[in-house]
Amino acid sequence: MSAGGARKAAVAADRAGWSGARDDGASAAAAALERLRAALAAQPGELGELARAAGPPPRRCPPGPAQLAAAGPRTAGLHEHYELLLELILEGSLLHYGQPRLVRPADPDLALLLGDQLYALGLRRLAELGDLEAVRELADLISLLSQAAVAGEEGLVTAIWLAGAVAVGWGADHAHERAKELARQGWPGAAEQLADGAAARLRAAGSFEERACAWAWRYPLARLASRASDR
Repeated sequence: MSAGGARKAAVAADRAGWSGARDDGASAAAAALERLRAALAAQPGELGELARAAGPPPRRCPPGPAQLAAAGPRTAGLHEHYELLLELILEGSLLHYGQPRLVRPADPDLALLLGDQLYALGLRRLAELGDLEAVRELADLISLLSQAAVAGEEGLVTAIWLAGAVAVGWGADHAHERAKELARQGWPGAAEQLADGAAARLRAAGSFEERACAWAWRYPLARLASRASDR
């Protein structure tokens, strides 16, 4: 199926299941986590085995970057698909640097391999939707997360996710690209630049109070950041 055909099919499926299920952020995030568990359980090999061994996720949990990105106008009609692929990439990053929510291998080397697998699954789903701009954005996010984890910069980890989620949902601008370049260079104020730029784009769209202030994005990113700060 072509990227355009895949996108049209995804829109139809998304309209059937996503729009009526968003009663509040906590239950929406829990539903997304259950969809993530089901998607991972369907995978072959150790990834699927570990996902099937995981217990059911909590019925309510604070929303995170996947819910923020899925709320933006760029993902209109495909909210559930963007939400799932962001959850895949988030779980991959937690396998690399933090405390994964569902896939918990005992072997740290296996955790790295499975994290890479989840990155690839998320980016492949995004490419199938034909959103090459978001593919580039999330590839940058993965690279910047690795750099921030090595440096042990807790605030930068969170800012990278916030800015990346807003860029996927609302689009990027020159200030965002400049902030990412500052982060690559290790500039001390990069986290503030990323977060402030994301907040400014949400304010300009009239979404700041609704989407950013209410988004409890400390979970599960705080667990990732706390592990990064220990390195």
